[in-house]
Amino acid sequence: MKKLQSLLIGILAIILILFLGVRQLEKASGMAGADTLTIYNWGDYIDPDLLRKFEKESGYKVNYETFDSNEAMFTKIQQGGTAYDITIPSEYMIQKMMKEKMLLPIDHSKLKGMENIDERFLNLDFDPQNKYSIPYFWGTLGIIYNDKFVDEGQIQHWDDLWKPELKDNVMLIDGAREVLGLSLNSLGYSLNSKNNQELRKATDKLNKLTTNVKAIVADEIKMYMINEESAAAVTFSGEAAEMLDNNEHLHYVIPSEGSNLWFDNIVIPKTAKNIKGSYEFINFMLRPENAAQNAEYIGYSTPNKAAKKLLPKEISSDEQFYPNDEVIKHLEVYEDLGAKYLGIYNDLFLEFKMYRK
Repeated sequence: MKKLQSLLIGILAIILILFLGVRQLEKASGMAGADTLTIYNWGDYIDPDLLRKFEKESGYKVNYETFDSNEAMFTKIQQGGTAYDITIPSEYMIQKMMKEKMLLPIDHSKLKGMENIDERFLNLDFDPQNKYSIPYFWGTLGIIYNDKFVDEGQIQHWDDLWKPELKDNVMLIDGAREVLGLSLNSLGYSLNSKNNQELRKATDKLNKLTTNVKAIVADEIKMYMINEESAAAVTFSGEAAEMLDNNEHLHYVIPSEGSNLWFDNIVIPKTAKNIKGSYEFINFMLRPENAAQNAEYIGYSTPNKAAKKLLPKEISSDEQFYPNDEVIKHLEVYEDLGAKYLGIYNDLFLEFKMYRK
């Protein structure tokens, strides 16, 4: 009898341990239920004070994870494992996630504050009627340069990156769409080109840039340019804003012949567990005071017109980061190229990186 009791006690202990282990795994994977909101976002892409404020106001505990590329985010959500309640992809990736049926449609009746969003950033081609996404940040791709190396005003166009005086003094962002895109734009082509001859010409032109390329990097561009280790770099507007804040000799330019206009929007993955909390977070970020605080902290442009009015005048009136309609008219949004042409872009970019070695 004692052996049977000991066996039963042992079995119960094992069950308890397994139960606690499962609960711990659920918490670790962002599946702790209605009391938790699990957010998957780009690194350094929200003011941490806002997360604490949201936790205090809502009562939710926020599990916050970061990714460094749209593709990494897509793969992790597609594979499952973690039930993210919110993520913030770029426009072309939102298109892809929609096609793969990975997103929940947005119930606009649950939203508070959509009237704060600038109409220019609603109902765009990648998500008509904003059926699946809500604007978060927007910006451009351009050139940042240091007037200690280059006279102010001497860099205005993509072609200026090929100037002989910039030998071994240009940094490029490590992205196929960005680098192939700037070369395509410099030739007068669309940065969404699916014309093989245009893509070949763009790659051949890039190969002639190799003598000027000092490095192909990612986030390190900020540090290098602030520390004046390069004359010029290709970067995104928000990254440029941080650089300008830290070095008065830096200038940001959007080439007039064309560049990328990008959007990062909030979406709710189909695997979300806390949908109620997802809408609470979206509404929290739609509030002008929160959107303004986030924009001032991050440096990217807010699509929230009510929030923009709360920003310091030197930020809201700066056309480097809030370009006028005439500039925006010449910009393009990245489209989902499909697997075939995404592979071609990646292969051509790899060819360019290997050529420069």
